[in-house]
Amino acid sequence: MKPWHILLIILAILVIVLVVLYFLGKRMEKKQAEQQKQMEAMKQNVSMLIIDKKRMRIKDSGLPQMVIDQTPKYMRRAKLPIVKAKVGPKIASFICEDKIFDLIPVKKEVKAVISGLYITDVRGLRGSLNQKPEKVGFFKRIKNKISGNN
Repeated sequence: MKPWHILLIILAILVIVLVVLYFLGKRMEKKQAEQQKQMEAMKQNVSMLIIDKKRMRIKDSGLPQMVIDQTPKYMRRAKLPIVKAKVGPKIASFICEDKIFDLIPVKKEVKAVISGLYITDVRGLRGSLNQKPEKVGFFKRIKNKISGNN
């Protein structure tokens, strides 16, 4: 076989893989849009007292066993942002969105938008939430020191 035959075979395989990935991506996008609609339909505003928040594996999180059984096998090892809160008289564990996990204050009362066991948004009940300053990396710190000295 000549080298250009091998190159054509590899190119054909790559094209096939890209087409398959394109259609799988479209299908996943449709599923995600459908799930987002369901979450929007089920959302509720709830005031809750945040007891604790951690990133932990789903089996250690204290979520109901039914939720743990429904999660895919590959997601059971991933660490999720888990928030333990008191809603009314009972204490419950919630899964939180990554983008608002850092905003949630511990040992304070907040007004949260939840959809099932999923916290999608948080607002301060008494005043605004204090945002933590963004962490400055090692190289940025050195760069700031150098530029600050000039």
